Amino acid sequence: MLPESLPRPAAISPDAYAARRAALMAELPAGAAVLVPGAGLVTRSRDSEFAFRQNSDFYYLTGIVEPDALLLLLPGREAGETVVFCQDRDPTLEAWTGRRLGASGMVAEHGVDEAFENDEREGQLSALLAGREQLYLPFEDSEARALAEQVYAEAAVNRRRGAAPVRGFHDVSPRLHAMRQLKAAEELELMRHAAEISARAHCRAMRAGRPGLFEYQLQAELEHEFVWQGGNAPAYSTIVGGGANACVLHYVENSAPLSDGDLVLIDAGAEFDLYAGDITRTFPVNGTFSAAQRRLYQAVLTAQENAVAAIRPGATVIDIHRGVVRDLTAGLIELGLLEGSVEERVADAAYRRFYLHSTSHWLGLDVHDVGDYRRADGTPVPLAAGMVLTVEPGLYIPDEADIPEAYRGMGIRIEDDVAVTAEGHEVLTAGVPKQMADIEALMANK
Repeated sequence: MLPESLPRPAAISPDAYAARRAALMAELPAGAAVLVPGAGLVTRSRDSEFAFRQNSDFYYLTGIVEPDALLLLLPGREAGETVVFCQDRDPTLEAWTGRRLGASGMVAEHGVDEAFENDEREGQLSALLAGREQLYLPFEDSEARALAEQVYAEAAVNRRRGAAPVRGFHDVSPRLHAMRQLKAAEELELMRHAAEISARAHCRAMRAGRPGLFEYQLQAELEHEFVWQGGNAPAYSTIVGGGANACVLHYVENSAPLSDGDLVLIDAGAEFDLYAGDITRTFPVNGTFSAAQRRLYQAVLTAQENAVAAIRPGATVIDIHRGVVRDLTAGLIELGLLEGSVEERVADAAYRRFYLHSTSHWLGLDVHDVGDYRRADGTPVPLAAGMVLTVEPGLYIPDEADIPEAYRGMGIRIEDDVAVTAEGHEVLTAGVPKQMADIEALMANK
């Protein structure tokens, strides 16, 4: 029986992308311009490329998915403020790799003001930037830096000719990433969909789980659901770690057999229209938690539920993490894995033997999405409606002699995607169970 196909949400409209560009340009001084390159193809081996994935900043401002494109914003330009350079139309290449929009297609389909094919870029870019004094571009982007060097070299020539050159170069990322940090309603719809696909995939993996399978077979179940539901791809490398492999935070080999009596940790999410889902669940390979597994799992679950409940406007990621540290430390003491008081073990960071990472990260077009966690003065950024973050505490117990044998080599992480709302929060990934009884019931109904 084929799985149910979910209805697809509406794509973001060209008008919404135009509004983002207008909002960015409104923050810039007079005489400024913005350059944001798209991504290019990357060789995988010889004449084959990795699957193309557009640069997130470029996509956020354009919605364009073709490689080798460039966005130029020229605030106040009478002939049009948005200019795109794109791949040349080439019937021979298009017969091999598919249709290219070309300059006219970019204007017609993406609502930009003007477009040129890339064979015109060198001549047109200099002319379009004439008279612009400040150039904003993403400093972390290597192609953007190369373009800045080209513009700087041309500025010297223009100066000798008496033309006003670009005089200042600035990083556009802080402004752009602050915009991306607050998701609009249409973005949240896409993120709900990515989360629902991801949740269905985790449920499918739970139903499929049993001793004797290999980790990669659960990976196949997950990624089949991603693609079946129209996802672009996994939002990141899928993690399926059985037994002690769950204690390797970024374990991606996914090659070991799943053993009766072990837990399996799955960290996987679908990407839909470039927006990421990100879920972690941990469940027993044989469908039933042992007594020791229940005790450790409940310590993580309590910390995770308390952290989710704390999400609301005005709260901070830093405070939520501190709450998780206290809850996990209390759990470790109760389990006999630490001794002393919670205050003492938090103060000396003894918990870090078992909890090595932070509780949250931003989520959006990138799985570890852009946006600051602290202001310039060092104070934490308060949560606001429209932000989306993960909540993912975990405990990872080393296989060492001083650890009670029942817990050795056990790794548990529980992760949900949570949107901040004006009233509090919305758990986007509630469609996959995390209560032990619900997990066991799902696995029993194969």
